Amino acid sequence: VQLQASGGGLVQAGGSLRLSCAASGSVFMIGEMGWYRQAPGKQRELVVTIANIRTITLGGNPNYADSVKGRFTISRDNAKNTVYLQMNSLKPEDTAVYYCKVETYSDPWTVGDDYWGQETLVTVSS
Repeated sequence: VQLQASGGGLVQAGGSLRLSCAASGSVFMIGEMGWYRQAPGKQRELVVTIANIRTITLGGNPNYADSVKGRFTISRDNAKNTVYLQMNSLKPEDTAVYYCKVETYSDPWTVGDDYWGQETLVTVSS
């Protein structure tokens, strides 16, 4: 399974960006998809995840970090195995390297595997 992320860049505070992450390869099903980020000097943190409604979901769906609620929106296109992150009202503190994570299943009987996309840099200037 390979993940191809795109959409990062430089934007002024208050602006918008849209990230996308497409999974390719031989999979039976895509499970949870999500976005994480890591700011300089900080640990990687959850931004948002969205489950496949066909899988068991623990907790809310989507699950947003408090810091992005109301500004970021996650969506997925199961036909394209793609997850999107629409980021509006961006703030300088959103500056980070963003990563997508995708859970894949090779068959209906085994535990899913997590795959990470490549770094996608988002820089928000003040």
